[in-house]
Amino acid sequence: VQLQASGGGLVQPGGSLRLSCAASGSIVSINDMGWYRQAPGNRRELVAVISSDGSTNYADSMKGRFTISRDNAKNTVYLQMDSLKAEDTAVYYCNADVVVSSPYLHINSYWGQGTLVTVSS
Repeated sequence: VQLQASGGGLVQPGGSLRLSCAASGSIVSINDMGWYRQAPGNRRELVAVISSDGSTNYADSMKGRFTISRDNAKNTVYLQMDSLKAEDTAVYYCNADVVVSSPYLHINSYWGQGTLVTVSS
């Protein structure tokens, strides 16, 4: 199973970006999918998570500015980021709890490679 993240880049304060993360491989189903971020010198922190039934949870500092969504048919999770601030600058990682069948039915947690978001004027 691989997670491929995309959509990062340079944006001015107050701007918007949309991140995408597609899971591929031998997938039976996907439970929670989420986004995390890590700024230089900081620990990786939760941004938002979405369950398979669409329930969402956000870090307090992202509520009202970021929106997480998913397309189960495409095994893809999205993060719409609006009203971006300089402090949102970080590498953003996607994560998925994937049900796989080999060598037996079980759940593994997978990470994407990270995509850099830079908010600067």
